[in-house]
Amino acid sequence: MRFLLSIVFFLFGLSVFAQEKTVDFDAVDSLYREDQFYFGLTYNKLQNTPSGLSQNKFSSGISVGFLRDMPINKARTWAIALGLGYSLNNYNDNLFINNSDAENLYFTDSSVIFDKNKLSLHFVDVPLEVRWRNSTPESHKFWRVYTGFKVSYLIYDRYKFTGEDGKIIITGNKDLNKIHYGTYVAMGWNTWNFYAYYGLNPLFKSTKIAGKDLDMNTLNLGLMFYIL
Repeated sequence: MRFLLSIVFFLFGLSVFAQEKTVDFDAVDSLYREDQFYFGLTYNKLQNTPSGLSQNKFSSGISVGFLRDMPINKARTWAIALGLGYSLNNYNDNLFINNSDAENLYFTDSSVIFDKNKLSLHFVDVPLEVRWRNSTPESHKFWRVYTGFKVSYLIYDRYKFTGEDGKIIITGNKDLNKIHYGTYVAMGWNTWNFYAYYGLNPLFKSTKIAGKDLDMNTLNLGLMFYIL
C-alpha cells in the first residue's frame, strides 16, 4: 500500500511540474535575433578603368549567406553580425585577354567584333557588420541600416570570349587577386533594402595594359533581402 501511495504522489508531482513548464508558443520572444539569412542581387560597375574600356550588357552579381545576429543592447535594436556566404560577380566589357604560353595579354580595341566577353568571379565571403534597426519582438517590419566590412576569397574564375575569331576560355587566371575586401551598407524598410559595396583593392594584381597598371576595383549596387 505504501508503495502504491508513493507512485501516486510521484505521478502527481510530475503532473504539477509539467503544468508549470508548459511552453506557450504564443508568448513574445524577448531574446529574438533578426535577419540571419541574406540574398542579394547587384549591378557591378567597374571603377578606375583604363582608357578605352567600357562595359556592355548587364554585369550582374548574386550573393547568399548566413549572418549570426548578436544584439548588444537590451532593446536589441543594435547588433553585431558575423557571417559566411557565397557570391558570384560577372563583368561584361571590352577588356580582352589574349592567352599565350607565357602570360595573359590585356587590351581594349573598339574594332573587335564579339558576341560575349565576360569575366565571372566566384567568392567565399566573410562579412562583419554593425546593425541598427527599430524592430520589436511583435513585428518583423522595421527600418534597418546595416554597414560593415567584407573579406572575399576567390575560389574560381572564368573568362569567356566569343567572337568572329573563335572562342577563348581562361580559368585559374593568376593575374587576379585571390583576396578582395571592401565596405558596404544595406538600408531599407521591411523586404526592400538598397545595397552598395565598394571594393578597396583592385581585381587584378600588378597587371598592365598599354604600359599602365590595371587598378580596376568594383562598385556593386542592388537589393538585399533578409530572412530570419
